[in-house]
Amino acid sequence: MACLLAVSSMSSSMFSFIKHRSSWILCLFLVIHVSTSSAKLDSLREVTDSSWEEILSGEWMIEFYAPWCPACQQLQTVWKDFADWGDDMGVNIAKVDVTEQPGLSGRFIITSLPTIYQCKDGCFRKYQALALKKNFLSFVDEQKWKSIEPISSWFRPSSFLMNSMSALFKLSMFIRRCHNYMTDHLGIPVWGSYVIFGLATLFSGLALGLLLVFIADFAFPSRRFSSSDYYQKKQTLEQARLIQRQEDEHEADGEEEEDEDEEDEEQDEVWRRRRRGSPEGLPDEALRKRVVGTREQQDDEEDDDS
Repeated sequence: MACLLAVSSMSSSMFSFIKHRSSWILCLFLVIHVSTSSAKLDSLREVTDSSWEEILSGEWMIEFYAPWCPACQQLQTVWKDFADWGDDMGVNIAKVDVTEQPGLSGRFIITSLPTIYQCKDGCFRKYQALALKKNFLSFVDEQKWKSIEPISSWFRPSSFLMNSMSALFKLSMFIRRCHNYMTDHLGIPVWGSYVIFGLATLFSGLALGLLLVFIADFAFPSRRFSSSDYYQKKQTLEQARLIQRQEDEHEADGEEEEDEDEEDEEQDEVWRRRRRGSPEGLPDEALRKRVVGTREQQDDEEDDDS
C-alpha cells in the first residue's frame, strides 16, 4: 500500500512538472511568435512628408498607393510578403499613402496607382515590370534596376521644381479640406464656398502685388524722379521742343509765301506777253481765228494742186 502511495505521488509530481514545463514552453513560443510578427510588421516602413529624406541614403523600394484603389488593394499582400525579404537583401521596403501625404504625391508626380520607385543613394528609377513577388526579388537581387534610366536631376524629389510641386499639392489639399469643412460642418452651400475662395484669391493677389511693388520701389528706387533738377530739365526740354515747333511752322509759312510769289510772277509774265501782242500772249479768240485761217489756206493749196 505504501508503495502504491509512493508511485501515485511520484506520478502526480511528474505530471505537474511536465504540465508546468509545457506551459513555460508554450509561453516562450508565444513570445517568439509575437516578436517575429512585430519584426515582420516593422519590416514594411511608412514614409511621410516629414521623414521622406531618409530614402535619400541606402537602397529603397517604395510603393505609392491609395486605400480606395482596387489594384493597390490586390498588391498589398504581395508587397508585405516582399517586405519580409527586405532585411535579407539589405533593402528598405516602404509604402506611401497618397491620400494622407499629398506633398509626396506632388514631389514624385504620381499620375497612376499603384506606382513603385526604386531609390539607390538618392538616384530614383521607376519600376515598370509586373507587380509580382518574384519580379520584385529578381529586380533587387539581380540589380535589374541598372538597366533603367534614372530620373533627370530637374525632376528629382529633392530639386527646387519638385519642392514647389510638393507645396502646391499641399496647398490644394488644404483648400479641399477647408471646402469640405465649410460644406459639411458649417452648412455653407457649394457655390458659397466657391465665392469665398474666389474673393480670397482676388484679395490675396492684390495684397501680394502691392507688397511686391513696395519691395521693388524700396530696393530699386527710380533715379530719374529722385534727382533734384529733374523737373528743371524736363521744363527746359519742353521749351526747346516748343521753340523747334515754332521754327518749323515759320519755315513752312515762308515756303508757302515763296510759292505764292512765284505763281504771281508767272501770271504777271503771261499778261505782259499778251499786252506785247506776242503769239504766246494772244487772247484765246484771236488765236482761234488765226488757227482757222491757217487751215483754210492749207485746204485751198491742196485744191489747186489737185
